[in-house]
Amino acid sequence: MQRIDLICVGKLNAAYCAEGVAEYQKRLKGLCEFRIIELPEVTVSEKNAGPAVIEKALEKEGKAILASVRKGAAIAALCVEGKLVSSEDLADLIARQAVGGAGDMAFVIGSSHGLSPEVKQAAAFRISLGRITLPHQLARLVLTEQLYRAFSINNHGKYHK
Repeated sequence: MQRIDLICVGKLNAAYCAEGVAEYQKRLKGLCEFRIIELPEVTVSEKNAGPAVIEKALEKEGKAILASVRKGAAIAALCVEGKLVSSEDLADLIARQAVGGAGDMAFVIGSSHGLSPEVKQAAAFRISLGRITLPHQLARLVLTEQLYRAFSINNHGKYHK
């Protein structure tokens, strides 16, 4: 069974997001081995949030992210400069990984400051959920739903229309 990790920086404290993520996480059981790894966001004081401070925080978060990736898993980084993908594209990407040898995947959502260059360089894929900017909690909900949709597409389920 394909193993899919969702590595997120920051807590999920909005109840509506937590309920939605939990629902799709439940639905993913039986379709893949799915787990969510939640890492702490490095605190950046807005008063001194200059580029150097943010860069240092991203570097620390990046090390924690890369240390959380399963050995051999393909990393898919969610970032603004990523490729726009449709639900079908995401399903195809996951299916190709499943049959292409390295079936395990780690989808990564960074903090409110984004992802470190090291994580982006380590990523086999850079994807975007759209041209709009989403708060990372909402991005987690949307991505979890899209992962469920992708597995539904790949298994010829009725969810995707």
